[in-house]
Order: sequence, then C-alpha cells, then structure tokens
Amino acid sequence: MEHNTQNTALLVMDMQVGILAMLPDNETIIRKVSEAVGTARDKKIPVIYIVVGFRPGAPEININNKSFSAGKERFSNMDMTAFMQVHDNIAPQAGEVTVIKRRVSAFTGSDLEVVLRSFGIQHLILTGIATSGVVLSTLREAADKDYRITVISDCCADGDEETHRVLTTKVFTRQADVVELDEWKKN
Repeated sequence: MEHNTQNTALLVMDMQVGILAMLPDNETIIRKVSEAVGTARDKKIPVIYIVVGFRPGAPEININNKSFSAGKERFSNMDMTAFMQVHDNIAPQAGEVTVIKRRVSAFTGSDLEVVLRSFGIQHLILTGIATSGVVLSTLREAADKDYRITVISDCCADGDEETHRVLTTKVFTRQADVVELDEWKKN
C-alpha cells in the first residue's frame, strides 16, 4: 500500500509520562512509537504531539464527564507539567508542535485543526494510548472532518488487549487504513 508523505502528519497522542505509567508493559509501545517518529522525521513528515492536561484546579473537568470527573481531585492537585511531559525516548525536537487537549479526542479543546490547516495536512497517521480512548475518538472525529487516516496498529496500546484487537481489526478499518509499523516504514 503506497503512502503519500506530502500533506501528511504523524500524531503522537498521549505518549506522556503520566499515562505511560498506567500501562504495565510500556517498553514495547515506547520503542515502536520511537521508530515511527524516527521514520517520519527521515521522510520529512511533520510529527505533532498531542497531550492531555488541565489548568491548576482542573476547571475544564465537568462533573457530568464520567471519564474525567472521577479523577478531578487527583488532577486538581497534580503537577500538570510533569504529567504532560512526553517520554524522553520520543520527546519532541525543536520546532515540533505539541498540542494540549482537554478531552479524549485530539481535536476537542485544542488548536489541532489550526495547526493541521497551517501545515496543509490532509492525511493523519495515528499512534498513541489508548486505542479505545484518544485513538478511537480522534479517528472518528478526523473521519467526520474528511481527513485521510492511517492507524499504525502496533504503535497503539490499550489496557485491554481484546478491545485493541477488535478496534484495529474490525472497527477502524471502516474509516482508516490500518497497518503495522514495519509495513508503514517500507512505504
């Protein structure tokens, strides 16, 4: 499968220290995403980092939001700078953009669309944690916004392996190309 690298960006989503700590075996995903980032840089594909974070006191978290409200007190007292830091092995280089989001989707509560428009991006390559969180939500919203989408399945991870498998083999394929890292690197 031929992949045009023009008008393409690699999104590295929620690969931050505070989220990676929740995955028991995070070495594999860190290594794979690091390879994807290196490949993108070699191919001159922009790498855009997406992190989730909140202001002091987490005023962005609404009590009605089931996902975030359970952790509001923890987030309110957390050092957000440390939580949002991207893992050193895949950290942004000078000139690479980091987008802060306030919800699960990379688009919600962020300026991602402005950044993508300014780069002329029409094709998104998705990586990140969790497959059932940021990857699913971003893929759905990106599809509705008419982006071409590729998911690098082994550069995504989820706390539930079965959920990851079902999403990458049955759900995502309706709106995206789903490939493994080795296949993507060849094109």
